[in-house]
Amino acid sequence: MRLSEQNVKKQRPVHLDLQQIRFPATAIASILHRISGVIMIFATGILLWMLHSSLASAESFAELQNLFANPLAKFVVWGILTALAYHLIGGIRHLIMDTGRWEELNSGATSAKVSFALTIVVSIVAGIWVW
Repeated sequence: MRLSEQNVKKQRPVHLDLQQIRFPATAIASILHRISGVIMIFATGILLWMLHSSLASAESFAELQNLFANPLAKFVVWGILTALAYHLIGGIRHLIMDTGRWEELNSGATSAKVSFALTIVVSIVAGIWVW
């Protein structure tokens, strides 16, 4: 090993303290878009089960209605709607970026912050609707 390679290895951190790293809004938006996509994969199964239960019989529909009296079920549905809203808004943002807009540092950060704000608004509206 050469001397310069040893110096580079000594300068590298042994571990990263993730609490010290400050991600820009665009990185957070990208990470949250991926997380919301994964949530939507699992949510699809829940929503398909709910659709099947609601259409199977009058009794299963009534059971599903009774399930929604539970605050945990309402919270899950609210979470699914929030993840769907963020994924949709983030997807539209990415589609606009694919046309060559909002690719600069300032406009990209602004569009990420706007997508956060829109998601918060939609999430509040969904929460009011669910509860």
